Amino acid sequence: MRDLLRLLLQGELPSGYQGRDWERLLGQARQARLLGRLACRMQDQGLMHRLPEPVSTALQASLRVLDRHGHEVRHELLAVREALQGLGQPVLLLKGAAYLLAELPPARGRIFSDIDLLVPEAGLTAVESALMARGWISEERQAYNQRYYRQWMHEIPPLRHVQRGSVLDVHHALAPRSSRFHTPGAELIAASQPLAASGFRLLQPADLVLHSALHLCLDGEMDHAWRDLLDLHDLLGLLPAQGGAAALLARAAQLRLLPVLAQALAPLCRLLPAHGLLQALAEGLDAAEPGWRFRPEARWMGTALGLDAQASPGQRHRASRRLYWRAHLLRMPLRLLLPHLLRKSWMGLRERLAPSP
Repeated sequence: MRDLLRLLLQGELPSGYQGRDWERLLGQARQARLLGRLACRMQDQGLMHRLPEPVSTALQASLRVLDRHGHEVRHELLAVREALQGLGQPVLLLKGAAYLLAELPPARGRIFSDIDLLVPEAGLTAVESALMARGWISEERQAYNQRYYRQWMHEIPPLRHVQRGSVLDVHHALAPRSSRFHTPGAELIAASQPLAASGFRLLQPADLVLHSALHLCLDGEMDHAWRDLLDLHDLLGLLPAQGGAAALLARAAQLRLLPVLAQALAPLCRLLPAHGLLQALAEGLDAAEPGWRFRPEARWMGTALGLDAQASPGQRHRASRRLYWRAHLLRMPLRLLLPHLLRKSWMGLRERLAPSP
């Protein structure tokens, strides 16, 4: 994995690689959802011609997939804008769609399965109705699941277009209502910026970084954590060189997100100890969150991501599972999580035991 990261961060081709080595590296890139990013990096650096032909062929194919994906997403965003433009309220793009339309660095090589929107909570019903009128409907038929989303989550159930199959996740906040890190969307929307003439808006740079960190910590799926960390690394580059670290830390403190920022930055600080902005952020976290480098979640992150060379596969797996369950508890306290998991297990059992039609 370290060779792949050097390629992605520094454009350094590994020396002495044979066919099996390249197979392993491409396999790592696919598993981590970084194949497109690797293809773009090789193209941007002018290194395609130095790669073995099978590797170059695979990366060129990935570039074609990325090009088609970009066209499809832009087409869907035009349809979303047409559906919502008459409502007269701000609509923010989040994550992949935001990176793509704003042409931010994390967009290079990124494939994503849905389009994430952030709208004012007060306008949620109007937004949902306008999207349904244009063909996006909820496929969630369970009354309990509908109630769960609307009572506890930060979004309504996903909406899928009946003809094109595109999926929209409509948020009113960045973290569930039940989470200790819930931040009302109104504060984020107020600080957002227009996204050129697209009709959409974009989180301000510090909030983009914090959303990326929050998503990494609350998602808990370590299979693609390196993609999220590289997104975070790219987004840090949007902060001003002078005062950027202090501004980010101040915003994190204001939104009560310092713990998730510390967890997300811990592996990057280990991987890039000479990075100037990361050094400034680490020094600020030393003062604001004493001992953040040695907290269990920081250690688990390092182990799960393979930064601890001595860690066995079993230790990496256990660290990943701990982060997964910690993410669940960050999204929902145990008093709510346990009844929810029991209810979902019972519903799944009833569905499996139900007689076939």
